[in-house]
Amino acid sequence: MNSEGNSSLKNRFPFRLGTTSYVIPADLKSNCAFLADKVDDIELVLFESHEISNLPDAETLRALREIADRHDLTYTVHLPLDAWMGHADASVRRQSMEKCLRVIELTERLNPFGYIVHFHGDSRGASPSSDLARWQEGHRRAVERLLQVVSPEDLCVETLDYPYRLIEDIVFDYGLSVCLDIGHQLLCGINPFEYLDLYLTRTRVLHLHGVEEGHDHRSLAGLPDGLLAVLVNRLGDRPEKTRVLTMEIFDEGALNESMNVLRRVLP
Repeated sequence: MNSEGNSSLKNRFPFRLGTTSYVIPADLKSNCAFLADKVDDIELVLFESHEISNLPDAETLRALREIADRHDLTYTVHLPLDAWMGHADASVRRQSMEKCLRVIELTERLNPFGYIVHFHGDSRGASPSSDLARWQEGHRRAVERLLQVVSPEDLCVETLDYPYRLIEDIVFDYGLSVCLDIGHQLLCGINPFEYLDLYLTRTRVLHLHGVEEGHDHRSLAGLPDGLLAVLVNRLGDRPEKTRVLTMEIFDEGALNESMNVLRRVLP
């Protein structure tokens, strides 16, 4: 195993460097313990379905809190990926909201740095819905409900595969934060510097991952030449605003390689 890849990058950048809670083939607690001395933040990827759930119990939550306190660690919480809050079916919207509220209530004791939410389209691609007005209104109502339990700044709406301008009014009107997923932008052929110019001032969390042969969530070695250095410099322009940059990868080897790539652009 690459010893250089295992050494810490905590407190080395003008942002909180993070990665996901699924890097080694183990449970949530084991992953957080493994990562706590390497990064500043861990993205908790949580899910719940009829067949399987990884929602932490009280004992696990106590352990995660202790790990965070011991290692100056924060958590970002990714709300469930199977939440469809703009869906045409009211029962689907209601069930989706219940899932998100359950995760928020469960993780509140961890004092998360932010909650990441997807405004899923009815279909994939540049047009998220054939009934855009209904879809947008559904997400407005969802945001109003979520803001009863979280602060606007903590709710970070992620960039997906459709133009962010289709939802930016919702983000701006309610004072929400942006989650810039640069890997998604690269996969969809969107210029990440264009989104940085438009949305960096409202960005609280960034997701970064390489793209190789049409697949994202790969090592940062798969990023275009020069992008990482420019990104680190841009994030250092306003060090008074705390942000999290999450290496959104799910493999220890990819993490080690990504950390080695990051060492080359240390300020």
